[in-house]
Amino acid sequence: MIKTGMPQTVCSGTMFTSSSGFSPHLACAEPGEEEAPQEGPGPGACLADGPPITSASLDTLIHNLVPTADYYPEKAYVFTFLLSARLFIPPPELLARVCELCIKQQQLDQSPLDTAKVRKFGPKILQLLTEWTETFPSDFRDEKMVGHLKDIVHRIAPCDEAYWKTLNQVLQKLSQRLALMSQGEESILKVSLNASSISDKLVAFKTKPPHIQKDMLSICNDPYTLAQQLTHVELEHLSHIGPEEFVQAFVQKDPLDGTQPCFGDQKKKTFNLEAYVRWFNRLCYLVATEICMPAKKKQRAQVIEFFIDVARECFNIGNFNSLMAIISGMNMSPVSRLKKTWGKAKTAKFFILEHQMDPTGNFYNYRTALRGAAHRSRTANSNRERIVIPFFSLLIKDIYFLNEGCANRLPSGHVNFEKFVELARQVREFMTWKKVECPFEEDRAILHYLHTAPIFSEDGLYLASYESESPENQVEKDRWKALRSNILGKT
Repeated sequence: MIKTGMPQTVCSGTMFTSSSGFSPHLACAEPGEEEAPQEGPGPGACLADGPPITSASLDTLIHNLVPTADYYPEKAYVFTFLLSARLFIPPPELLARVCELCIKQQQLDQSPLDTAKVRKFGPKILQLLTEWTETFPSDFRDEKMVGHLKDIVHRIAPCDEAYWKTLNQVLQKLSQRLALMSQGEESILKVSLNASSISDKLVAFKTKPPHIQKDMLSICNDPYTLAQQLTHVELEHLSHIGPEEFVQAFVQKDPLDGTQPCFGDQKKKTFNLEAYVRWFNRLCYLVATEICMPAKKKQRAQVIEFFIDVARECFNIGNFNSLMAIISGMNMSPVSRLKKTWGKAKTAKFFILEHQMDPTGNFYNYRTALRGAAHRSRTANSNRERIVIPFFSLLIKDIYFLNEGCANRLPSGHVNFEKFVELARQVREFMTWKKVECPFEEDRAILHYLHTAPIFSEDGLYLASYESESPENQVEKDRWKALRSNILGKT
């Protein structure tokens, strides 16, 4: 019999331990503990010619971001600070501070300009602005951001006409990225609206001719093909999630409850992230619906075996998110109670997969498998071998517990930069994985079904389960009677 200790949906709080996957060496001050500010050597992002930073004042960190004629911060520092700074200062205000420092340090408000000095400084500030627009394009949805960008280039352009050309190229690419982001969000919203369809009346199909039923096996009966199409969906969702969305979730009380994080006037903070969570939940319920729907025990067992094979192929591909969604759907109570159905199915492979995704030891087995997939990805020669799709909810929870376990600021008031180095490491790794282009050919019929097939609600699943295998005790009998009355209008 299938175990019931696995999560039913991504929102189940019991699926996570309070121990996160972040590095244990992080120095996190206990409440009330005095900790001296540390700006010397230690683990962390480096400046161009200096030691790693573990903590510093916000002003110091901003100064370290600003390039000069002879200095440019390391790429890792730029990413880490731009990612984490939004917890302390809105991006438009940060860019304004950067521009003010540039104007002051390079005397860009003087006339005439020191042409030789500006020509050494110009390429560096353009590099910083380019990195910012490429890595965090959504920041520039705010017109103030574009205004600051244009202003600083306007100040240095008299020294070199090429700066205007670079600005136009940056703005053109930025416009294209923002347009693609908007199109992607509109597409995801449209799919989400279609995918929200719930049809508990499908239970009535059990008494109707089979030819009017539409199920997964009639659309796709090859596990490998379905695993490929699930990978398409996963990578499509991942491609729209920007690094800043992790930080927005990072500052929420609970990253999955939809509450608004800091700087509430900003729009669409975690839209893509939340859409991805909804997709996970939909896949869970779709799997459970497909299993509970067939009228005959043999057919239900066949569906179980099919999804076991799909889950195995997802594991082989490196698609851990779909794998966990399938396992979660098969472990939902309406499915797990179908003892006669499970007794007829071959489940040895399922128990192996369950072991791989077992939450014991803070998902130790899964994390081991993920490291293996990540190593394969780093040494891969093809996109097929580069695929790494992490169990997304666990990644979010790791970030959440990193936030809970370590203060943003130390008692001194300094920013706990070491914490954000670890955050950036996790997000940067994710950003690498999400850039992989899906190597599998799309099957539009299968994708359409995955996104639009009606699914049961939890009550609908229980009713379908009771209709398949009769209630075993009085509690189940009473619930069955209530569900038949509420859903089917029968007494």
